[in-house]
Amino acid sequence: MTGKRHIAILGSTGSIGRQALDVVRQHRDLFEVELLTANNNSQLLVEQAIEFNPGSVVICNEEKYDEVAEVLQPKDIKVFAGMDSVCSLVKAEDIDIVLTALVGFSGLRPTISAIEAGKVIALANKETLVAGGSLVTELAAKHNVPILPVDSEHSAIFQCLLAAGGNRFTRIHLTASGGPFRTWEKDRIAKATRNEALKHPQWTMGAKITIDSATMMNKGFEMIEACWLFNTGPEKINIVIHPQSVIHSMVEFEDGAVLAQMGHPDMREPIQFALSFPERLALDNRKLDFASVGSLTFEKPDSGKFPCLELAFEAIKKGGNIPCAMNAANEAAVAAYLEDRIGFYDIPDIISRCMGEVSFIRKPDIGEILSTNDETYARAAEMCRQR
Repeated sequence: MTGKRHIAILGSTGSIGRQALDVVRQHRDLFEVELLTANNNSQLLVEQAIEFNPGSVVICNEEKYDEVAEVLQPKDIKVFAGMDSVCSLVKAEDIDIVLTALVGFSGLRPTISAIEAGKVIALANKETLVAGGSLVTELAAKHNVPILPVDSEHSAIFQCLLAAGGNRFTRIHLTASGGPFRTWEKDRIAKATRNEALKHPQWTMGAKITIDSATMMNKGFEMIEACWLFNTGPEKINIVIHPQSVIHSMVEFEDGAVLAQMGHPDMREPIQFALSFPERLALDNRKLDFASVGSLTFEKPDSGKFPCLELAFEAIKKGGNIPCAMNAANEAAVAAYLEDRIGFYDIPDIISRCMGEVSFIRKPDIGEILSTNDETYARAAEMCRQR
């Protein structure tokens, strides 16, 4: 790498954001943090800003502006509040790469702003492509902006395609851990508590994405994201359960050869590769020891136990604003589940009903995406209250 890369980290207090900052710690000579943003965690945002000294920070919860500003403004760090500030600041000339690690639909607007400003996108917010895939990819092509995947699965596919040297693939094998309920019977899953659903066997993630993993909606999101990132259809994407989470995904070619990308479950590797691309850098992490891994196993997903996966395939096949509606309903339902207001299988039921009720728009613009999200979220939240 020649010269420092200047980075904005949107969602710096979340799991991806914290691990991205650990990557920066290991390569202070190569990366400079220019912007940090957080939604509510003002205390950690302040600690991060003091350590990394960005030019600006944004606390999206405007009620927490004063407590952040009181500490950071005397240190010549500019403090802003609200999502509009995030959308504006990502356009700054001194930012090269925008790592979007916000949770849920909130990642869409700032990602679009960064693309319109010509910034390289390191994408860790899958809902951006789930809700607005056509819009986002068309804008990226128009502004000649690369979207570099940060999710471990999409980074794995990306790395396999790089190794393939332009050869055409026939299938993508998207791996899934199976979540905490892989071996449970459906009757037991139906009674699963939030605390049981939050015990992921392999990854440490935020609450929302961990529940999405338990329902396998997260894998449905990743399937849709892969369609947009790699310009393919859902018929060319195969979901396979791989409990060890050592193979992060695989790509199959016309001659039957399959390339796989492997490594320990550590998100810092795909984060760093997106930030340093096309170069690989040293990383202080646990390296793969095949003898200690032992065996690698694979299973078919059980759509009877995890109906969210089929709902995702249905959504991308219908297209238009249906994936956006699916995502909005899921966000509302997961929030209710995390508050113990609905049961586990209420989540796919509410999503399915919302997908069936939304007014279909074949090619939505940004305003129609926003309205679909708001209206569907409100409808799903009302369904949750009625349970």
